[in-house]
Amino acid sequence: MTVRTLLTALIAAMVILLPGLSPQALSQGTPVPGTDAARAATGGAQTLEDILARQRGIRIDDSFRRNNIGGDVPPSDFAPGLGPLGAASDSDIWRALRYNEADVKVSSRNPAAGVIIQDSGMRWLAFRKGPLATYGGYLLLGTLAVLALFFLVRGRIRIDGARSGRKILRFASIERFSHWLLGGSFILLGITGLVQLFGRMAIIPLIGKETFAPMAIAGKWVHNNVAWAFMLGLVMVTVLWIAHNIPNRHDLKWLAVGGGLFSKGVHPPARKFNAGQKLIFWAVVVLGISISASGLSLLFPFDLPMFAGTFRIINDLGLPGLFGFDPLPATLLPHEEMQLAQIWHATIAFLFIAIILGHIYIGSIGMEGAFEAMGSGEVDEQWAREHHGLWVEEVQRERAAKAATTPGE
Repeated sequence: MTVRTLLTALIAAMVILLPGLSPQALSQGTPVPGTDAARAATGGAQTLEDILARQRGIRIDDSFRRNNIGGDVPPSDFAPGLGPLGAASDSDIWRALRYNEADVKVSSRNPAAGVIIQDSGMRWLAFRKGPLATYGGYLLLGTLAVLALFFLVRGRIRIDGARSGRKILRFASIERFSHWLLGGSFILLGITGLVQLFGRMAIIPLIGKETFAPMAIAGKWVHNNVAWAFMLGLVMVTVLWIAHNIPNRHDLKWLAVGGGLFSKGVHPPARKFNAGQKLIFWAVVVLGISISASGLSLLFPFDLPMFAGTFRIINDLGLPGLFGFDPLPATLLPHEEMQLAQIWHATIAFLFIAIILGHIYIGSIGMEGAFEAMGSGEVDEQWAREHHGLWVEEVQRERAAKAATTPGE
């Protein structure tokens, strides 16, 4: 499976499950019926129904404005007194600019330089300030609340038996370096990203614009540059651990008892990574690739468009029609590509942060002995037997085989 195929599948799923992310859903709803006749009476001008529909966020057929940019429209097509006096009136020119139909010549080679008016930016801003920030914030707060409740009910997951005092190497230095490179950069990216998103609505009212400005500038610099460390860590972790995270039959037993997280004395069999850790691993890989792709698109504006081509693939597969949606737009302005990339980037980030909060909880206060695995790299043998018994047996067999083939001193 190629990266493009993986991203296409992920975007298709998100567009279907979260239709608010698509450009159509951001700007359109159910078409307003019965307005064509009313427009005919106005000579093609918008009607009161059009205005009220837009105020309610309902899609209207705006072809009467999009196609009415003057120049080649015969005066007879207009109602008496409503047509332009010359080849094109000022209103025609503004409509042509608004719908990116004007013959604009610019000296800059920037792909977006010729777009003078791009009103979809207001829909992006409304979505960013509204549903994105609201539901994303609820997701993170809800995740923290669930973890706090779980801790109050279950408490810290203790080692059932007594510590053996014998250590077993769980993660080598290169594995711990890769983990902390990925994890540390992700924490910095998460914090700085949330500061950028919630700064105007939550931080500025507390500390003021003058204090927030240098914080935002520093956060943007950190976010842009630490992203490279995150992508490097993602590659290293994937290469080092992908072989250990292939699902097997023992994962079903682990999932059947919830990994023993909800019951004392329950220790399902597991190798180096149990089913829960495998779910975290594959979530990190899939979401990490997706957030990196959208991040690169944002780091290099207008050079790495993601959505128009992906939407064409989704349309060709017929996925929107299966769920009763109109085809996704296969042609997007450069600004729209960037706006969708930003929305996608932030949405994936919220999901990512929520998952990692659970991972951090289990790896710190949630489970006794878990942090040692990524701290010193060594864990107590009793802890390893309880949580990764099959892996301990594999390590011991390898030790025995090595000892049998090594001449005695």
